Amino acid sequence: MLARTAEGLPEGPHWRYEPKWDGYRALGERDGGVYLTSRSGRRLDSAFPDVAAALEAVLPQGAAVDGEIVRWSPEGRLDFSGLQRRGHAGAAAAQRLARTDPCHYIVFDLLRLGGAELAASPLDERRRRLEELMRSASEPAVMLGWQTSAPDVARQWFEQMWRVGVEGLVAKDGRGRYRPGRRDWLKYKHRITTEAIVGGVLGAPGDPRELIVGRRDSQTGALRVVGRSGELAPAQRRELGGLLRPSGGDHPWPERLPSRWGTARGEYVRVVPEVVVEISPDAATSAGRWRHAVGYLRARTDLAPADVPTDLSIEE
Repeated sequence: MLARTAEGLPEGPHWRYEPKWDGYRALGERDGGVYLTSRSGRRLDSAFPDVAAALEAVLPQGAAVDGEIVRWSPEGRLDFSGLQRRGHAGAAAAQRLARTDPCHYIVFDLLRLGGAELAASPLDERRRRLEELMRSASEPAVMLGWQTSAPDVARQWFEQMWRVGVEGLVAKDGRGRYRPGRRDWLKYKHRITTEAIVGGVLGAPGDPRELIVGRRDSQTGALRVVGRSGELAPAQRRELGGLLRPSGGDHPWPERLPSRWGTARGEYVRVVPEVVVEISPDAATSAGRWRHAVGYLRARTDLAPADVPTDLSIEE
């Protein structure tokens, strides 16, 4: 089951709401051994032996669940970059990291129990049986995902949980069957507004197609790349084209960016880092950057670069 984007939170007697966790989606099953499988079909149990062992203590033979592997930072925030380090580690490193950087599995659906398939059962029935299963579980690394049918409670989660890296909410029809590959669920993602400094563009400074934005490092003061905008509308391109100036040789960023920024061969045009823009990122971060494209809202000619928060802070 997958989710499609919703512009608002649906309401009605059949809707169930859950936090949208920022982790690795994974099916967990116990059939002889314990298997963790990603959405793409990749086996994850060797990369997360601690999660596999925890599931073995919770799942009876013939059971299968759907959930999310997550990593919590020492500060209590979802740590996607730490999760990626776990996911890409070799076998020897995986065992060591399982001890030093443990992960958790948040389970939110029950697909099979005692060998009996439950995918055709309504979500509410699957949830009831999942709660019964988890009631007797004593393994802290396997957590039952939160769920509510109250829109007011869901909105409270939405307004508060982004601070710990929760991306938003997933809304599910309590009558719905589990249909693999179908986007029957709805995701309502939390986007916040904050400021950043334009340090580069795709296109030309006088007609930018996309922005590369930065923030000052709170420790060193260096301007670091933290995000990339989506494609700008014509009116936005005209507005920014009158503000941005091409940079000379003195610029804190390299001539080419690492491939993770998605520019062709790392190519972009550096601009004088003096223009502040208001942007709308979501809550997903990794390695000190916003993982998804940030929405451009407007230029903030009333602000100077020194007024912009540091790192990925929302306000200071």
